[in-house]
Parts: sequence; structure tokens; C-alpha cells
Amino acid sequence: MNAFVTGGTGFIGSHLTDALIKHQDYEDVKCLVRSREKWLERKDFIKVEGDLSSIQSMDKALNGVDVIFHIAAIVKAPTQAEFNHANVQATENLLRLAMKNNIKKMVILSSLAAAGPSNGSPLTEDDPMNPVSMYGKSKKRMEEMIHEVAPDDMSITILRPPAVYGPREDQIFTLFKMMKYGIAPIVGDGNHPQLSIVYVKDVVQAILKSADQTEPGIHTYFIDGEKIANWNMIRDIVTTVLNKKNVPVKLNPAWVKKIAGAVETTASFFGLYPVINREKANEMILEWTCTHDKAKRELDYQPEYSLEEGISRTLRWYKKHGWL
Repeated sequence: MNAFVTGGTGFIGSHLTDALIKHQDYEDVKCLVRSREKWLERKDFIKVEGDLSSIQSMDKALNGVDVIFHIAAIVKAPTQAEFNHANVQATENLLRLAMKNNIKKMVILSSLAAAGPSNGSPLTEDDPMNPVSMYGKSKKRMEEMIHEVAPDDMSITILRPPAVYGPREDQIFTLFKMMKYGIAPIVGDGNHPQLSIVYVKDVVQAILKSADQTEPGIHTYFIDGEKIANWNMIRDIVTTVLNKKNVPVKLNPAWVKKIAGAVETTASFFGLYPVINREKANEMILEWTCTHDKAKRELDYQPEYSLEEGISRTLRWYKKHGWL
């Protein structure tokens, strides 16, 4: 088979591309590359220059492709319009190009954020979608658009992972780095809110298994780790692996919002939109849990990495590459 990957230079996409290059079932692996190859540098893939607005480049590149892996998205933007342009309109453009080129299989990465927070019990695919952030709303709209546009003879698998961590990730990494230097910021009491979290190679496993699902229709799945976590559990593992003590700094949710608001306001004076912003703060204080039961039944998905092993592998990679 021949594959086309968007977002291949990013965190999840680069791990997927590595797996596709090694996979015996895939011959040509084409990746859309906007500028720098980053994690794909010197690897055996076919570079397609452009981005998700490069309609002619993508149209030409899709010739001979059997499956599209749409991983690209933006997760940080100051307006809903920017999120919608990147996450909804760009996905629609790609879907219509797939239809034009008679490609029958797409795997599209959505997010738990599209479904919204949980309230005491893990979300299932049957629960109503109630996103609370602009990013989540754009992903929900993306899923709705797919149902509106996709033809009946296509097989489209939509995956909704929660927070994804692993080598090359640079946002949750910030928390690990703070713990190394002796401070462990924790929202709430450490046991609540709970959260689903998944190691990047388990996400890749789910993506590859989704590509083998050829039944026509739109199939949607949550993908999570082997157990629901909390920040106390994560802190304990990081402390053990790094062998460094840290002081838990438990943050009242109201403080989190105030701190994020101050950071966002300050950054705006410099024309920046920070990772820690009001939107992110609203998400951080809520519970984010889901269950992968449906994916287990229909995709034979089962997380291969425990929380302990996943974090340990991640921290060792950070240390080896000079991040920690």
C-alpha cells in the first residue's frame, strides 16, 4: 500500500511515519512538509512540499495513494475562526481531494477535547459532545463535517485520543522539566481531577489498526492508556525515574484561571499567544477521562505501555537528547 501523511513532521505524525516506513505492508510513504523536515530528516519518505492549503500539490501527490492519515491540526490559536480554518476547512479540502482521487480509506485524528470533559465516569462514543474550548469546538465541527461530506462507499476512522505524551512531545514535557527542578504544580488535590493519558506508540498502534478497517462508513473511537491517571500518580512516577525530590504545589482552580489570564494578557503585549492561556486553564481544571472499550472490540486495540513504562521511556529519551 501507499500512504499519504499530514502532520508527519510533528510529534504524533513523526512517530506514525517512522512506523509506516518500517511496516512491510507500506511501500511509498508520502508526507506533506511545509518547511523543515524536523524529525523526518534523512528518513526514507517522499516529501510533498506544501501545507493543507496547497490543493494542487496534494492533488498530485494523492495519485496512487491507498490510505490517507490526517494527523495535522493546530492546537493553539487566539480565535475560533483560525481553529476552524485549520481544523475544519483544511480537513474538508483533503476529504474532497480523496474523493476526487477515488481513495477509499482515511484515518483522521480528532481529540477527546471534541467530546468535552467527563463528569465522574469515563466518556463513551455514545455520549453527547460538549466541547469547552475553541480547539474542541473545531474538532467537533470537523467530525460533523465529515459526516456531512463523506460518501457512503468510503471507510473513515476517526480517533479521539486524550492527552498524548512520549518522546518529542514539548508541552507535557514542561511539567516534567519543572519536576526535575523541584517543583510539581498540581491542579486540585492531586487525586482529582482525573485524566486519561496515552503513550504516543499506543496512539500509533491504534492508527495502524484503523487503516486495516475497510468497512464502509464513519467509525469513531476513543483511544486511551491502560488506566485512568491523576497528577499524584504521574508525580510519583517522575520522582522515582528522575530520582529527584520535588515539592507538590497544589493550585486552586481559581488561581489557575487567574495565572493563565495574566500570562495571556502579558504575552499579548508582544503579539504572542502562549501555551498557558485562558482556554487551556479552563480545560486543566476539569476531568478528562474516556474508555477504549469500543476500540478494543472493533479494532482489537489494547494499550501496550503502562503509565509507568511510558513515562519512564519518555524521561529517558528527554535525558538522552539533552532536554532534561
